[in-house]
Amino acid sequence: MKILVVLKVKNHHKKWLQKSAADAELRFLPTDQVTESDLADVDAIIGNVPTELLPAAKKLRWLQLNTAGADIYCKDGLLKDDVLLTNATGAYGLALSEHLLAQLLAMMKKLYPYYDNQKAGLWRDEGAVASIEDATVLILGIGDIGRAFARRVKALGAYVIGVRRRAGAKPVGIDELGTMAELPALLARADVVVSVLPGTSETTGLFCKERFVAMKKGAYFLNIGRGSAVVTDDLIEAVQAGRLAGAALDVTDPEPLPADHPLWRTPNVYITPHISGDDHLSATQDKIVQIAARNLSAFLHGVSLENLVDRNTGYKH
Repeated sequence: MKILVVLKVKNHHKKWLQKSAADAELRFLPTDQVTESDLADVDAIIGNVPTELLPAAKKLRWLQLNTAGADIYCKDGLLKDDVLLTNATGAYGLALSEHLLAQLLAMMKKLYPYYDNQKAGLWRDEGAVASIEDATVLILGIGDIGRAFARRVKALGAYVIGVRRRAGAKPVGIDELGTMAELPALLARADVVVSVLPGTSETTGLFCKERFVAMKKGAYFLNIGRGSAVVTDDLIEAVQAGRLAGAALDVTDPEPLPADHPLWRTPNVYITPHISGDDHLSATQDKIVQIAARNLSAFLHGVSLENLVDRNTGYKH
């Protein structure tokens, strides 16, 4: 059994994977050095190998992603029907929820304009600020990341509403659970709207002019899921019109965002270049490798893997 690992790994990560590999042959190779010939005889790949190389992996039986998002690997014909696809759901809750919290507090407390004032040597009061306490926070996508953010804002006194595709049991730490069918009414109640949605046909263009008009005037909007969920021109219009107090985006459409795109220069829009996850936090990388190691052991022993992705929807099973 041949396993290609294209994750960024440290020595202790290699030991974890080697322990799970038993007698399987592990090969470690940086993603940017992978060629078609490297994939020709592999049974499994751990890490996000470039999609254009995947047709060369004729023997592939399992692909373990190092991301939670799996949309680009779910395209028709990219992987054979019998190839198992698993993601890294469960690794990113800490890093992304803290990033969201930092963005939200920076907007609410006007830290961004105060930083601009600092650079200009301007001593000026920017006026009223907002608080998380008693705010209604609406989170679209109550997976690991959404629940981690919910715990943090709830600890600061927020009322948290989670949104799922379908009705079900309310997760612990959520005050109220709604469905996508109820979204217009929920948007009207929310002081903060957070999108943690994956990129699927159902989510593309979800946040359009109609949705922004439905939001409470003065709400804050944050997107850490996929940029494709937002109609960018409609977001710009909503912020410029004062419907939104601010928007913090770690993902955009298009992405990367061209230097001349008007979103960069829209007042009260705050952008980070899709960096909230990755391996910037060491705990995230540890969790990614731990998931991969558990799945490697399961794969080699012929038992069920965790984080299996439904390629028809892009969501975890």
